[in-house]
Amino acid sequence: MLDFDYHNPTRIIFGKDRLDTIGSLVPADARVLITYGGGSAKRSGIIERVRETLAGREVHEFGGIEPNPQYDTLMKAVEVVRAENIDFLLAVGGGSVIDGTKFVALAAHYDGDAAELLAYGLAPITADAAKRVLPLGTVLTLPATGSEMNSGAVISRGEVKYPVMSGLVFPVFSILDPTLTFSLPETQVANGVVDAFVHVTEQYITYPVGAAVQDRIAEAVLKTLIDVGPTSVAEPEDYAARANHEWSATLALCGIVGAGVPQDWATHMIGHTLTALFGIDHGKSLAIVHPSLLDVRREQKREKLLQYAARVWDLDMGDDDARIDGAIGRTRAFFESLGIATRLGSYGVTEADIPRVIESLEAQGMTALGETGDLTLEHVDAILRASL
Repeated sequence: MLDFDYHNPTRIIFGKDRLDTIGSLVPADARVLITYGGGSAKRSGIIERVRETLAGREVHEFGGIEPNPQYDTLMKAVEVVRAENIDFLLAVGGGSVIDGTKFVALAAHYDGDAAELLAYGLAPITADAAKRVLPLGTVLTLPATGSEMNSGAVISRGEVKYPVMSGLVFPVFSILDPTLTFSLPETQVANGVVDAFVHVTEQYITYPVGAAVQDRIAEAVLKTLIDVGPTSVAEPEDYAARANHEWSATLALCGIVGAGVPQDWATHMIGHTLTALFGIDHGKSLAIVHPSLLDVRREQKREKLLQYAARVWDLDMGDDDARIDGAIGRTRAFFESLGIATRLGSYGVTEADIPRVIESLEAQGMTALGETGDLTLEHVDAILRASL
């Protein structure tokens, strides 16, 4: 097992009818900015219910944070924070709203051009760099990214999606009430299942380091998503399925699975670029890339692919390559069983578009990806061609 430091200060409040706890978690004298997305949280009444729990505090709202939160939009929220002397942020939404709110927390009192925060990429933004960071809480309405219990965000500017990492933006608390997700469209729920699944495999299907506990946790989350994912999509008010989906998505990226193990993230980096260039939903971009990446990288990932085949898909017959083929095939079939196409052509992306993806990754400096840093742009080209 690799050496690691693990710290996660986020308090999780899970279950039905937990919004009332917000009043005891946000300081009584706080000046609060509620952030949300396209308006469904407003129309559904969640924002009003949240406001009621904040009685006695000065409360402001900022809506319109996009599914891929845009830097320019977030800077408008920063202007509100500064103008109204906001000292607590409360994100109501899915991963994009939470990610965007984390960036607002970092940027609000940043000493310099806030665009500099995007340059950190996967390197953590330190306290010295960020100066003063606002505390934030979350009310999760879409189980997918795990942003409610981690310190990462992905922010879009132009045709680039920037990972932003800082231990300063762990949410103080997150409310996870599965009933708040019942009205989600099927495609968003399906995207969320895929996102959580790939979060786990990016930390699990790498190479063995003797991290038995982390492996078993990863396998448990994957098998749970396989079991409950189709029901969570098809039967939105099945509380047990949606609750297990939601908790799986949170566990997938709260740091437990990835502690002390190699991590890949090439699927996400390529997927982010597909989203930025072609507008493909994040979850769908992962479903396109991941099976092909596993196939192209089968030699580097052989031991863990065989473990994945045996422990997650119960494939223990036949030769090694047959079992790996079976595991990759079942992964693709699982994504498609959720109603998600796994080929680029289904989204109008052709072979002629591949150089554009390669050029974008090169411009971002993403030329040595993967858990061992040897996944080159030539490999990316092969992965994309296998995904057509």
